[in-house]
Amino acid sequence: MSADPSSLQELFTKRVVLMTGKGGVGRSSMTAALATLAQRKGVRVLICDIGDDPNDYSPLARHFGRDRLPAQPEAVAPGIRGVVLLARSGQELFLKSVLRSGTLARAALSSDALRRLLSAGPSFKEMGVFFQLLTLLRAKQSDGAPVNELVLIDMPATGHTLSLTGLPELLLRLVPRGPIAAALREGQSYLNDPKLGAAWVVAIPETLPVSECLELLEGLHKTGMPTGGVLMNRIPVDPFSAAERSALESPLERINPLGAEGFRRPVLARREIARLRAGTKLPIIEVPELPHSAELIAGLASALAGGLKP
Repeated sequence: MSADPSSLQELFTKRVVLMTGKGGVGRSSMTAALATLAQRKGVRVLICDIGDDPNDYSPLARHFGRDRLPAQPEAVAPGIRGVVLLARSGQELFLKSVLRSGTLARAALSSDALRRLLSAGPSFKEMGVFFQLLTLLRAKQSDGAPVNELVLIDMPATGHTLSLTGLPELLLRLVPRGPIAAALREGQSYLNDPKLGAAWVVAIPETLPVSECLELLEGLHKTGMPTGGVLMNRIPVDPFSAAERSALESPLERINPLGAEGFRRPVLARREIARLRAGTKLPIIEVPELPHSAELIAGLASALAGGLKP
């Protein structure tokens, strides 16, 4: 399958895309590469990650020469803006919208008791992140066009993704009316509309990441989150022909020298990709393994744009 089929092209027409997957598979790198491609296509793109503290280290920000993303949206590269989504920021925005006063919202959040409740209460953190995201999606230019045409979110982990995508349905059962319900339904109108929202799962061709990928795809389906497909990252290049592999396999089995694992890795990778294809009908975009260097993001963007054969 080519690396830029219609499914990947459609990613750049969304309003919000969640980049998710097991830790260590290259979510942040892939988010940065897609942001680079979106900017080249003339899309006003906002990259986000989710933090507990505005001073948290951000792997996504490092791809743009920073230690962390800013607390308010600002340019991090030509044509690309960035922001960290924080529960407290979203909670303050929500209280401001209800109380009609930023001063009252900040005063309410200065209460130790309320802060402890919002930190400890189930779903309050996700609600804060959810409302900050909704605020960014609502933002308009003077001509009425969205300020952020595409919001790309580097999700922290599988569990956080399902907590966020499952939040509206969960809370609407508990709070079916009022301002919280209205915000949840508006957020659903972005996340659950396949024309506006999508999740893309990043994986690598190894057993545990592929197994978790399949579980995550099932979880996203259960929470009603449209899924664009899978970005299969770090596919090793096989330098051997079929005949060379056949000739080498028997002696390597006998002596198992240093480097034999590397010899087998491309075969094992193809086996895991086949397992993933058997488990989902979604598009799987294959991305080659590239050196981790200053040119990594440019290389990934070129691989995604250029097209690869499986």
